[in-house]
Amino acid sequence: MARDQVDMTPIETRKELVAWFEAGSKPKSQFRIGTEHEKFVFTVEGHRPVAYQGRPSIQALLEGMQYLLGWEPIVEDGNVIGLFDVTGGGAISLEPGGQFELSGAPVESVHQTSSELMAHLAQVKEVARPLGIGFLGLGMTPNWSRAEIPTMPKGRYRIMTAYMPKVGKYGLDMMYRTCTVQTNLDYSSEADMVKKLRVSLALQPVATAMFANSPFTEGKPNGFLSFRSEIWRDTDPDRSGMLPWAFEPGMGFERYVDYALSVPMYFVKRGDQYIDVAGQSFRDLMEGRLSAMPGERATISDWANHISTIFPEVRLKRYLEMRGADGGPWRRLPALPAYWAGILYDDDALDAAWDLVKSWTARERQKLRDDVPKLGFAATIAGRGVLQLAKATLALAQEGLARRRRLDANGYDESRYLQPIEEYVARGITPAQELLDKFHGPWGGSVEPVFREYAY
Repeated sequence: MARDQVDMTPIETRKELVAWFEAGSKPKSQFRIGTEHEKFVFTVEGHRPVAYQGRPSIQALLEGMQYLLGWEPIVEDGNVIGLFDVTGGGAISLEPGGQFELSGAPVESVHQTSSELMAHLAQVKEVARPLGIGFLGLGMTPNWSRAEIPTMPKGRYRIMTAYMPKVGKYGLDMMYRTCTVQTNLDYSSEADMVKKLRVSLALQPVATAMFANSPFTEGKPNGFLSFRSEIWRDTDPDRSGMLPWAFEPGMGFERYVDYALSVPMYFVKRGDQYIDVAGQSFRDLMEGRLSAMPGERATISDWANHISTIFPEVRLKRYLEMRGADGGPWRRLPALPAYWAGILYDDDALDAAWDLVKSWTARERQKLRDDVPKLGFAATIAGRGVLQLAKATLALAQEGLARRRRLDANGYDESRYLQPIEEYVARGITPAQELLDKFHGPWGGSVEPVFREYAY
């Protein structure tokens, strides 16, 4: 998330938390697509991580981008930690290990997503080239150890870094060594949200397989196709996973509020200060009973920030956030919003997708989620292989995008952006398998060529 929310309206009741989600509903004509992607920043010479300060530095990269774009700086303790486009709503932010993230503006079509992406990559390359900096599109850093990776000067990350080892094995790897591409999509009502949440949760492992791109750890194959996805299985069970209760009768905004209230907090922000309340309850904050902040009551900002620290496979905010895909090379990035918009923004495609997944049990969905990081397309659910599901759902997305009829200047609809993923599905391999074939073949057992071949 690029910026912490600032709305100090006090929250008195659970009803106001439900209303906050309800306010995200919008008419279909106002549906937008938001795409976020992260990339590793490395020194062109030596392929090392880049620290916040020094030569070269993340700080210099951000300052160069600010100068080039004229975007508003996001400053914390005197450090520029991100940039915000006040006119379009896009932002640049830093992940804990310096992963450089573009949070794209909410746009009307995948064509605009693609244009935004191309412009961003041209801009960052222009700033990065004289600094000797490059960018890598992969789901996990292929060779850096956790100890080598610098930390960014952000208060929320200091608190998370201290808390993560208490609740899971891989939390720090998630923070410092992974990159993702995500897409954010709207809902028109509570019922629409529920249907889209269920379909996208069930199919998230299929997207994970199609975009699997993290087979290396510290220079060697790690035994997985998406180790980034595997990392999430042991990061923090309180705030991640497949939300099996979302498929139960009575699912709606209230049920999600109750879930979010049960997730322990990381921090409360007052002014520029992050107050460490890791492990404590939002309910206690609402009642003024937090030991670290006696008498302090919850605000809308606190709720929005708390919601941003929950990490299920699909996250409900005032939109739905698809969280299952590994980061990848630029050409593949628009395929993710194209896939999900094609399925979720077309009523016929959404109905067909629901028909595909509605009979799956919670146990079957969980097993699929557990199997895909290692098996990719070879995983199965209810007698169907993930490769078969990938083909079926790509066809639904293609048809949905064709019916959407958002045409570019040359008369093409958005389905053209599915092509990079369709190529892998046609070959029956995940992107990770292609990387492993190169590692065992032309790369001669080294991951170093990835910095050349998969750099932006």
